[in-house]
Amino acid sequence: MLSVNNISLRFGKRVLFEDVNLKFVPGNVYGLIGANGAGKSTFVKILSGEIEPTTGTVSLDPGERMSFLNQNQNAYDDQTVLNTVIMGNSKLYEVMQEKDAIYAKADFTEADGNRAADLEAEFAEMNGWEAESDAAALLSGLGIREDMHYTLMADMNPSEKVKVLLAQALFGNPDILLLDEPTNNLDIDSILWLEEFLMNFKNTVIVVSHDRHFLDNVCTYIADLDFGKIQIYGGNYTFWYESSQLAARQKADQNKKADEKRKELEEFIRRFSANVAKSRQATARQKMLDKLQVDEIKPSSRRYPYIGFKPEREIGDQVLNVENLSYVLEDGTVLFKNLSFTVLNDQKIAFLSKDGLAVSALFDILMGERKPTTGTFSWGVTTSQSYLPNDNSKYFQDGSLNLVDWLRQYSVEKDETFVRSFLGRMLFSGEEALKKCTVLSGGEKQRCMFSKMMLSGANVLLLDEPTNHLDLESIQALNKGMEEFNSVMLFACHDHQLTQTVASRIIELTPNGCLDKLTTFDDYLTDNRTKEQRAALYGE
Repeated sequence: MLSVNNISLRFGKRVLFEDVNLKFVPGNVYGLIGANGAGKSTFVKILSGEIEPTTGTVSLDPGERMSFLNQNQNAYDDQTVLNTVIMGNSKLYEVMQEKDAIYAKADFTEADGNRAADLEAEFAEMNGWEAESDAAALLSGLGIREDMHYTLMADMNPSEKVKVLLAQALFGNPDILLLDEPTNNLDIDSILWLEEFLMNFKNTVIVVSHDRHFLDNVCTYIADLDFGKIQIYGGNYTFWYESSQLAARQKADQNKKADEKRKELEEFIRRFSANVAKSRQATARQKMLDKLQVDEIKPSSRRYPYIGFKPEREIGDQVLNVENLSYVLEDGTVLFKNLSFTVLNDQKIAFLSKDGLAVSALFDILMGERKPTTGTFSWGVTTSQSYLPNDNSKYFQDGSLNLVDWLRQYSVEKDETFVRSFLGRMLFSGEEALKKCTVLSGGEKQRCMFSKMMLSGANVLLLDEPTNHLDLESIQALNKGMEEFNSVMLFACHDHQLTQTVASRIIELTPNGCLDKLTTFDDYLTDNRTKEQRAALYGE
């Protein structure tokens, strides 16, 4: 069991958290949530020993092993993929290295033989003979082909490295598993595999993630970092979110009697537990959720932006026609080929690909920022487009502009009060609106881009990974804004819940063609015929 005793962390006068006392019990997955900058990743680093707290201690039961997801993609460039995974159990890897070094000696002595025998016993006790096959199974589950297992990490691309480092964290059945944003840069199939792995994991998991669907599927508890404290609540993210919203409404309604509030809470628990019973969670977790209590849940201190896209012009029947588009990189890599489709005036289309470069290339082509290798496309005369690219850095290079001046350049109406109103919706108010655009965080830049898109009044939106860098509060607001937009939308997003609730059509790009289905995201993933077609296109 992992225990946290009187943990505090201060940077000068700033207090991230103070006097935190928690116990993390085996058999549970704890989702650590909190606003951007609240200290989630910092707390995980304290648990792993990477950062020393100002006060307090972190305790593990004797003999227990902790594993965590390494964020340094280049840390193992001199190792093979398989070795990198096995190094997740450092003690086992040390035994393997020492054992192999002894056997490689030209002058093998009696002392070497005795030491080798001890090492062999220790190796067998740690299931060392299954190490390579276990590591290979993890890699295959995450989509790393067997012919890549002996490749040097230096020769793997960034998305493949992420999967290998995740397999490293999962390797060897650690007693405590710490995962900071494990779904970042994972494709849909790998995320589904990881969800299944964690739902069947018997030990303790603490995970930080901005993927609400992932948190809902795997978490039995939510650890909420707010008000400088960490409070643990039973249930998954949606239960925490809905109950905290209920608590906020009840706090605002000062006239409601205590008995009425109690009945409202009890009815909420019954309703939510019934819904959870239909989910993919294990039976034991369903029973736990049936006993949930929300008495101690507090209204959150978090602030939610407002994201609302309103087209200035009604769109016509002719929206977009794409004919035989292909795009090949300079090194000969085919991102997609022979892509043809027509967009109707009532569609919100989610684009998928195992290679995120493919969707980015397509959107850049449609916005005139790249030229296709082959093929043509045409926009309808009534359309106007607004684009959120995956990389928005080129929009924030003028260090002379504060946020008001930055947004004003995209607005027909130049009045400062008008411009500030759009920034205010994105939580940039008062002095915040006078920050230089070059000093913004990734999440702040993304919110500025939403302000720009809202100002545009476009009737076609193209959004490439719009949830990147956003906190859960901004993702909730974006999800609602995209659902309520009453015109055409083309988007790519790793957030499962957003894609499921927004998309009415799915187009998946592969090097060998595309799949185009008029369906929801969940139905697309679970339909057996579609699974066969996807496997064929990817050559699996």
